[in-house]
Parts: sequence; C-alpha cells; structure tokens
Amino acid sequence: MKLFRKISLLLIAALLTLGLAFYFFYMRPRHVVPILMYHAIGDDDSSLYVTDKNFSRQAEFLKKEGYNIISLKEFVGGIKEARDFPAKTVVITFDDGYEDNYISAFPVLAKYDMPATIFLITDHVDNKKGYLKWDQVRLMMNNGIDFGGHTRNNAYLPDVKSTQALWEEIYGSREDIKTATGKEADFFCYPTGGFNEEIKRMVKKAGYKGACTTNRGFDRLNKDVYELKRVKVTNSDTNKPFHFRAKLSGYYNLFRSAKRGH
Repeated sequence: MKLFRKISLLLIAALLTLGLAFYFFYMRPRHVVPILMYHAIGDDDSSLYVTDKNFSRQAEFLKKEGYNIISLKEFVGGIKEARDFPAKTVVITFDDGYEDNYISAFPVLAKYDMPATIFLITDHVDNKKGYLKWDQVRLMMNNGIDFGGHTRNNAYLPDVKSTQALWEEIYGSREDIKTATGKEADFFCYPTGGFNEEIKRMVKKAGYKGACTTNRGFDRLNKDVYELKRVKVTNSDTNKPFHFRAKLSGYYNLFRSAKRGH
C-alpha cells in the first residue's frame, strides 16, 4: 500500500512537471493579445451584429473580470518594441463604420473607459444610410476612439487588378480621414481579410503603421504588424462564458485553421 501511494505521488508529480513545462515552454511563448473584431451593434439576424444588450454585457464582463483594454496603437507599438503584455490584455476593433458604433457602442466604451479602433469605409461616411457621419467621427476621435482605413468602397483588394485603383482604395481612405478630421489614420483593415504581399507593400507605402486581417494569413503569433489576426465576437459569446473566455485567452489562434490571405 505504501509503495502504491509512493508511485501515485511520483506519477502526479511527474504529470504536474510535464504540465508546467508544456505551459511555460510551449504555450506561454505562443500567447497572443486577442484583438476583438466587431461590426454592427443592434438587433439583426446577421452574424455581423451584436445586440446592444449583449455588447453592454460583454463590456461589463471585461471590466469586472479585470481585463486590460489597450488601444491598437499601444499594442502595435509594443510588438515593435518586443514588449511583453500583462495577461488579460485585449484590443477592441470595429469594421466598416456603422452609425450604431456611435449610437450604441460609443456610450458603453465611454462608460467603461475602453479605447477602440473603428475602420472606416470612407466613401460611405456622410453618404450612405446606416453609416457614420464625419461629425460623429470627429467627436469620438476626441474622446478615446481611433479611426483607421478600410478602403473607400469596401473593395475586396485581391480582386482589384489595377495598381492605380488599388492605391486609390488603400491610400485614398487614409487621405479621406486626414482631410475630414485633420488627423492621420495609423492603421488599415483589409476588407474580408483579403490581402497578398503586393497589397501589404502598398499599405506600408501609404503610411499605415500596421494592418488587421480576420483569421487569414499564417502568422498565428501576430509578429507581423501588417497581418494581425483578430477574433470575431458574436451574440452567442454572451451566453457561453467559457467560449468567450477561450476567445479572450490569447491562445485562440493556435486552434483555428490557417487560411490563405486571399
């Protein structure tokens, strides 16, 4: 009996040692600060929508659970400086520039003092129903929200064959933001995550300091700041705390199948 107990304790100790070694030598170096990806906030059946109530509950969850919400600018700067971020660090982004980002999301972000980046389809601003107005953009920009380019027309960039047209979509959206707000857009987001090496080079040439995709590209660890993977947030995450925690864990990219950039 004593021998059995001794062997059992040795096995437990060995398993614990292996578990700790696996975490510190394999998992921990692969931890990635999760970049959350939202689109619209409101009541709609589309997978692009998170309801007002659920967005508020998700933000409250992040606050109560002690997550450290940082700007995309701070995150990209940290990558370039090879800085280690504390556990539970998170970045929040929105794609397209829907007006509900101002009406519904902005008050919640302000309430919990959470920075975020909104990527604008700039030809839709002031021009298309359901999208932001430049006055709203300027107001949010002065209150903790950053704005980036998302092309002028939501073009799927790998399908744009003309170099000039590609430049108009990429640099043009940055130029539009500077003209309307007087401030530079530091970051870009590839519509539907589509990109290739030529597009990345053009994004750099346009003056952007980094770019976000979806789960496309093969850089799971987000070392390439022009190929930053993000985690899509949905309504179901609100009712599945374990699933939401998994997305916030920093290891979600390791278990997603890699997709080509285009």
